[in-house]
Amino acid sequence: MGVRIEKIDLPGVGIRHDMVTKHGRHVGVLNYRDGRRELAFYDPEDPDTVLHFIELDDDESDALSDLLGHTSLLSQINDLGSGALGLYTDQLILPTDSRYLDHTLGETQARTKTGVSIVAILRGDKVIPSPEPSEILRQDDIFVAVGTRTGLEKLEALLAHTAV
Repeated sequence: MGVRIEKIDLPGVGIRHDMVTKHGRHVGVLNYRDGRRELAFYDPEDPDTVLHFIELDDDESDALSDLLGHTSLLSQINDLGSGALGLYTDQLILPTDSRYLDHTLGETQARTKTGVSIVAILRGDKVIPSPEPSEILRQDDIFVAVGTRTGLEKLEALLAHTAV
């Protein structure tokens, strides 16, 4: 049994989405018409009985969504770059003296020069998936890159190239 999502309309109340995990556990997200949200955990023996619930405000809801989404994205990227197919993932920090600091990603010509794809930029607690060439590179950016081992080494050297 895989993961199953169920949508339940609650007339006059809102919408409930339940996820049933492959192990048969039930977790629900209740979206009330007034904007409130609750995360509900159901009794494994009686899926109609809520054992615990957590009310989430807008910021908490966004943070949880981001956390789950980012974790999933990075996990998928890491699985892709395990090396089994000759591809690897690496996380490279933009050096503080890089010539590309405060320049666009496109100016690096990273893919052309190294054959490596930068699939995300981690900036503080924010993830920028599939960054555009126009993305301005900032101090402490971490690049999630996919490519060959040689290409990743070339990218690291390219980013480390200091300003003249």
